[in-house]
Amino acid sequence: MIEISETEYELTAIRAQGAGGQNVNKVSSAIHLRFDIKASSLSNWLKERLLNSKDSRITEDGVLVLKAQQFRTQEANKKDAIKRLHEIVNAANQVKPMRYATRPTHASQKKRVDSKSLRGQIKRLRGKIASE
Repeated sequence: MIEISETEYELTAIRAQGAGGQNVNKVSSAIHLRFDIKASSLSNWLKERLLNSKDSRITEDGVLVLKAQQFRTQEANKKDAIKRLHEIVNAANQVKPMRYATRPTHASQKKRVDSKSLRGQIKRLRGKIASE
């Protein structure tokens, strides 16, 4: 698991969107987290994986921008933003194993064809009976 030091990201308090009652225009409880991937202490391999990912939260300059406004308190939103940053970086660090194509077994192919012919037979029996 990769830990990121506090000096590598920037936290800014902003006003949260949505309903909030009397405090909505007075209290800045949402958090904007900015993490510069290119200037970080991550390995070059991990930086490339993050920059090449199709994540819309990564700008063209290579800055990951997260907005945390789920909670009512600024402290809870800070923790949430930092946790989400660690999740994104650790997810990019994991390489999924290669998936190799396999062929269906002879028994599974025979079973599929038999079930298809049985189904067709049932449907044929639903039709009108030919009278002589």
